[in-house]
Amino acid sequence: MTTTSPAWDPQQYLRHAGHRARPFVDLLARVPDLPRENARIADLGCGPGNVTTLLAERWPAARITGYDNSPEMLEKARAHASDRLDFAYADAAHWTPTETYDLLVSNATLQWVPGHVDAFPAWVDAVAPGGTFAFQVPGNFDAPSHVLMRELAASARWKERLGGVLRHGDAVLTPAAYLARLADLGCEVDAWETTYTHLLQGEDPVLDWVKGTGLRPVLTALADDPAARDAFVAEYRDLLRAAYPATEHGTVLPFRRIFVVAAKPA
Repeated sequence: MTTTSPAWDPQQYLRHAGHRARPFVDLLARVPDLPRENARIADLGCGPGNVTTLLAERWPAARITGYDNSPEMLEKARAHASDRLDFAYADAAHWTPTETYDLLVSNATLQWVPGHVDAFPAWVDAVAPGGTFAFQVPGNFDAPSHVLMRELAASARWKERLGGVLRHGDAVLTPAAYLARLADLGCEVDAWETTYTHLLQGEDPVLDWVKGTGLRPVLTALADDPAARDAFVAEYRDLLRAAYPATEHGTVLPFRRIFVVAAKPA
């Protein structure tokens, strides 16, 4: 498998930390009890570590490792480290577990890994009997925020610089497709989707949101040409203003997410 490796900015990502953490909270609410109190947990794609700490709060006796392939994110995450919580480098596109986990969890990461379902057999094999593999991914690749970004990148002005940089609508599967893949591996699967209606504040808040995630490949590709980067962002900003108009209460950002909790038989 291969994956896009944009440069990450933890501070930008955390500007909407409350909204971004909510799906992880909702995912964990459906994770059943783990097979042992002193559980072993892996958080694949831990980012800045702020939601990895939620695992430690729910399972205080567990030994938890957060994995990420961004040095910037890992540096930020290590501020949360403790005697039972550590962080280490791993690229989800190539990660093969070398130990058994009671919970393998991934939050908003697998959409960056083309063909991530091909890794499911090895990952499920690494989950202990009675353990759980759980993840959530954005399901909004057909939303205006992403469609407009892709269309602009493919336009005559930008296609030479940005062709093939962005992900497309097939970056993730449907809940039913994930359910089928994991049921075939012997798991009991709970799969669902939710569309959050985020109310964002401030000037151009949807642009500010995507600067922390979906726009990172573009910002990375144009990093050596600030004038071009700023020109693209300005064009994209104007498109977003029309697609997500500000209201007296703020700017509404509908955001669909896909959730999967796959439990292995005890």
